[in-house]
Amino acid sequence: MKKTKNKVISLTLVSEKTLFLGLAFLSFSIPFSLGHSQLLTGTLVNAFLFSAALFLPKRLLWPLLFLPSLAVLSRGLIFGPLTVFLIFLLPFVWVGNFLLVFIFKKVYNLLGFGLGVLSAALSKQIFLFTFTFAFFKIGLLPRLFLTTMGLNQFLTASLGGLLAWLIFKKVKNG
Repeated sequence: MKKTKNKVISLTLVSEKTLFLGLAFLSFSIPFSLGHSQLLTGTLVNAFLFSAALFLPKRLLWPLLFLPSLAVLSRGLIFGPLTVFLIFLLPFVWVGNFLLVFIFKKVYNLLGFGLGVLSAALSKQIFLFTFTFAFFKIGLLPRLFLTTMGLNQFLTASLGGLLAWLIFKKVKNG
């Protein structure tokens, strides 16, 4: 298993592009089509983000940070009539995804997979909840968002990290 500066596993250029296109497609299509369950959708999207952090160079990570929330906004399924409120949170969700991927990469390289996942999941949850709480307090967001952008974020990121670990082990061991 070759470890490079930008990614954990070296892939051929064709494999890298194919994986990127697959993750990009899934990162958009799953929230767009299966958006009813935050637990399922969030877990899968976070698994894609962790997997991208493991297998893709930094330059290919950026679109994956934006696609899931754009799909949710496009479809309007997860929050139903409350999806319009997601507009206030989009920049923060994008930064939360950035934190998840880049904190995971840093901590993984220093302390391993499990601590990488936990620190990234906790960082994303704290960041999103902080801004959601502030928006709730000033009347921009309904109470529902305190749960969806709080504990649910930590849970789905942690489960996504577990799923990514299973994928990583499978790839690593052939």
